Amino acid sequence: MIAFEDPKEQRTWVFDATFLRSSWKCIFGEGCKGVLEEDAEHLNQGCCSFGAHFVDEEDVAVVVKAAVKLTAKNWQFKAKADKSGFLKRNKAGDTMTRRVDGACIFLNRPGFEGGAGCALHIGAMEAGKRPLDWKPNVCWQLPIRLDHSEDDTGYVTTFVREWKRRDWGVSGDEFHWWCTDTSDSFVGREPVYKYLKDELVETVGAEVYDQLVELLERPRNAPIGHESDPNTPKIRRSN
Repeated sequence: MIAFEDPKEQRTWVFDATFLRSSWKCIFGEGCKGVLEEDAEHLNQGCCSFGAHFVDEEDVAVVVKAAVKLTAKNWQFKAKADKSGFLKRNKAGDTMTRRVDGACIFLNRPGFEGGAGCALHIGAMEAGKRPLDWKPNVCWQLPIRLDHSEDDTGYVTTFVREWKRRDWGVSGDEFHWWCTDTSDSFVGREPVYKYLKDELVETVGAEVYDQLVELLERPRNAPIGHESDPNTPKIRRSN
């Protein structure tokens, strides 16, 4: 683990250095077995089978703004969305994307001329934009997860780690396969902290990300700071 104090907030950041240095990558369409109760590689649904849950109204607004830019060329189910909408509320009252034929309405199926995969992702790429600026938070943050805890004084500790099967609650036990549990997905050509740079910067901020990278890339036996040096941030590190 790597930990250091936030330069501006009353917060300690704790990072899972092992995962961030690993070769994990999303293998959607490259062997991903999905999140159903049995091997669903042939469906090419990835983790889109149950639709996306939104974290707040801002998250909803981002997707609504992006969806109106999609066309029938890059969104297989645009006609259905135009007719019935692409959002709904579940029994708990949470807003989420609708499902069509067993998966998210934004998921283009294999064989679609506009390309299989998330229509929001495809549309953003075609527009020269970052997919994370068009997609629901949960879709672009995975497999990164933030756990926050606060003490009696209001001081926050935030743990940045991989999203594990257990984080889905009871339903996670039903997954036949989960991507961070298997070596299948650890085939990337660069470490996670580089592969998911945009996502990490969006999540923790550029200044914190830069400090994280400096520590991840520092030789393991190098000194990591001294309190007598006022220009060196106070950090804690364990391997």
